[in-house]
Amino acid sequence: MDPDTELTTQEAANLLNVSRPFLIGLLDQGKIPFHTTGTHRRIRFEGLLTYMRQEEQRQEQVMRELAAEAQKLDLGY
Repeated sequence: MDPDTELTTQEAANLLNVSRPFLIGLLDQGKIPFHTTGTHRRIRFEGLLTYMRQEEQRQEQVMRELAAEAQKLDLGY
């Protein structure tokens, strides 16, 4: 998909595998950039990819921290 492709909120929610209301919350929090066309929000695919990469990195960091804590507590990890 072209990075400049514009997605509807439903299309973006489907790609993230989240509900549309959850996606709207992310938009309202400024976590994913968007613009409006009339009364409709549009999300550039490139902006969605950036969010997905950042979220993946955040999740990997949390997993490293959990593994380190489990080792510190001698939980067998």
